[in-house]
Amino acid sequence: MIALCQPPDPNPRPPKLVCPPGATDCHLHIYGPQQHYPASPASAFAVPDSLPAAACHLHQVLGIQRAVLVQPSGYGLDNRRQLDALTEIGVSARAIVAVAPDVSDQELQRLHQAGARGARFAIGHDGARPLSEILRFAERLAPFGWHIDLHVRRTPGVSVLTRDEALFRRFPVPLVFAHFANLPGKDGTEQPDFQFLCELMRDGNCWVKLSAAYRLSAEPPYRDLAPLAQGLAAARPDRLLWASDWPHVNFKAKMPNTTELLDCLADWIPDETLRRRILVDNPQALYRFEKS
Repeated sequence: MIALCQPPDPNPRPPKLVCPPGATDCHLHIYGPQQHYPASPASAFAVPDSLPAAACHLHQVLGIQRAVLVQPSGYGLDNRRQLDALTEIGVSARAIVAVAPDVSDQELQRLHQAGARGARFAIGHDGARPLSEILRFAERLAPFGWHIDLHVRRTPGVSVLTRDEALFRRFPVPLVFAHFANLPGKDGTEQPDFQFLCELMRDGNCWVKLSAAYRLSAEPPYRDLAPLAQGLAAARPDRLLWASDWPHVNFKAKMPNTTELLDCLADWIPDETLRRRILVDNPQALYRFEKS
């Protein structure tokens, strides 16, 4: 039997950071109930139910009014749980789905009408789809106004982004990197992949989610990620997003209180105007929410 992940802290604290109207959580997952939404047989771990009601409670405490539900790997290509949750979560929401590159145009249209605005792929690990294949598929997304959402799974000693620099520069739709592109805070801003990520942002076709700090740094308030966050903001402040990555699945260390992941944004980005841009204006533009 596969292991059951530890659940998220069920009691988010009121944050120190006061979210502006229209603040958006740009990356979270809904799981369960298992009997209605079974995990993929290929899933390496099991996730406790993390239901829309719990996400809604979290967002009420944090002051979040919009959300982007991202298809987790545990559901494979079965997008039903995230799409069904769009109308259950209690805030204005969009979805990022997982599809095969040979998905039909009719299915893409159906997903778009259901609220999908992007397709997610994992890269950088053995068995990942070649970036060239994702690039060819991306051409089909342009008419829908979608983007490619990338989860970088890092191999020690490999600069995943600079390895395929030429391909990344050719994408016809925006690229959105989750979780700081999984760059560890301890390696600082001199990492070749960080420098290239800033270049992609300056070119205008790349967005980055300030998310999953607990996976990239030692403990709150994740100060070693501040130089990365500030470097990305200096490159293109209109291309940054924030996300909780709730319910923090398959995390082996001490589970953070999700509020800590919002409050660290105030430490990384002291300027209130810039924080509003990250929390409200940027996701409004990328995910095409109605203006608040």
